[in-house]
Amino acid sequence: MLARARPFALVAALLCSAVPLSPAVSQGLSPLARVPVGEPRATAIVMDASTGEILYSERADSLRYPASVTKVMTFYMAFEALASGRLHLDDEIVVSPFAAAQPPTKLGLRAGERISVRDAMYAMAVHSANDMAMALAEKIGGTSSNFAAMMTLKAHQLGMENSRFVNPNGLPDNRHVSTAHDLAILTRAILHDYPQYYSFFDQQSFTYRGRTYINTNHLLGHMPGLDGLKTGFTNAAGFNLDASAVRNGHRLIVIVMGNSSSAARNANVENLLLTGFDVEDRRDHGEQIASTQDFFEHAGPGAAGGVRYVANTRPEPASDPINLILTHASGPSAEAQPEHADRRVEAREDRRDWWVQVGQFRSRQAARVRVELVSRHLGRLLDGGQGEVASHRRTYVATFRGLDRASAHEACSAVRSHGLPCVAGVRRV
Repeated sequence: MLARARPFALVAALLCSAVPLSPAVSQGLSPLARVPVGEPRATAIVMDASTGEILYSERADSLRYPASVTKVMTFYMAFEALASGRLHLDDEIVVSPFAAAQPPTKLGLRAGERISVRDAMYAMAVHSANDMAMALAEKIGGTSSNFAAMMTLKAHQLGMENSRFVNPNGLPDNRHVSTAHDLAILTRAILHDYPQYYSFFDQQSFTYRGRTYINTNHLLGHMPGLDGLKTGFTNAAGFNLDASAVRNGHRLIVIVMGNSSSAARNANVENLLLTGFDVEDRRDHGEQIASTQDFFEHAGPGAAGGVRYVANTRPEPASDPINLILTHASGPSAEAQPEHADRRVEAREDRRDWWVQVGQFRSRQAARVRVELVSRHLGRLLDGGQGEVASHRRTYVATFRGLDRASAHEACSAVRSHGLPCVAGVRRV
């Protein structure tokens, strides 16, 4: 009975003793492998999940603290154990005193209490429960240190060369580092290796013992197509998010790290995803984009608008409502100066009912305000497009319809240059 109680402890011990660990695991980080203090903290990457192509990169190979995004690596280890049959979703975990003592965020089970692997994983994915991450790690690895060594070894096998994990939940430790690029590699590996378990990341809520927890990733249910993965925050790390979304047959992975607030983090992820999908859409329609990095960085006619990180999400007093919204969305903003503002469609017969979506809201009034503001300030680019508010899954979408392709993309470029979200699409007829 005792021999069966901790099966993974033996596996972990054999693994750690039989396989030579990389220097980063066995000897600790070199003096050069530290989180830099002399550069901006925010980093980001946009990756095509199918091809692995990097569409955009901002200090993506610079070391950062992953915080609770670490749990994505813990999930990978759990998925591997589930797929091999060494772990089952209905298996019970006995919460150890060490797991129960983990600081919040946590589920709060006491030492000696039991929970299923399935519920522990939902608590990690939705509530970012540090105690459940530790309990699961001990179930798989026997001890936290064994499991951390297994995590780092697996990370290096996946190609995450700049990552080192010393715990399963991302609680502060200056030896515990990764990069935006490495985390994108990890996310792509999960999508490729264990798609059958990916649904753990798209749950908007989780109910346990009569209490309902709401997912810390507030873009779930807000941004169409976004279905994961994991938020993270510590004072040292800033606000991080590992996100993935699918649209028109394309799946993108976005990692942002070191943002100044959760609102800034969410705005940056949304902007990067929308710009990335714009790249994919243009390519689908035959447009040659020599440098996707330049496409993200430079605003201008036909471009997606410059990507800029949100520095401060608290709105400052403004006399013009659109300035207030733009300040809230992306910090201080400037008036857009789109070229070809009076451009008209020469081939009306080529109109295919293109539309642009300029926001999604929880109230109909907020969506109406967005339609009115965009109409007033950017109406010349909308080429007679009709603004409307439509309901979608208990949210309200601000949309302009009846555009041609060129006007739709130009309008989105101008809207994004103000720091607002915009996505273009067409209704096939």
